[in-house]
Amino acid sequence: MNDKAKQLIFIGRVQGVGFRYTAYRIAGGYDITGFVRNLPDGTVEMLIQGPESDLRNCIEEIQEYFGRSIREIKAADITPDPRHRDFRIRY
Repeated sequence: MNDKAKQLIFIGRVQGVGFRYTAYRIAGGYDITGFVRNLPDGTVEMLIQGPESDLRNCIEEIQEYFGRSIREIKAADITPDPRHRDFRIRY
């Protein structure tokens, strides 16, 4: 398995703007598994894993879609988790 995995924290105006649904829709266009969810502090967490080019393209598409709503993205490389078999919205 050559998949990569990243944990992303999106900071800015990212709750109440359809962020999770849009991230879910965008991720569906790539060979990506993981999840997206709101966090209590007003940020959004996204865990994505798959081919490195798909991760990069997915993140870029989300950034383009939300533009200035995203003030900062904290990203960390993590170990892929085979339990993630699809991409979903978590509540």
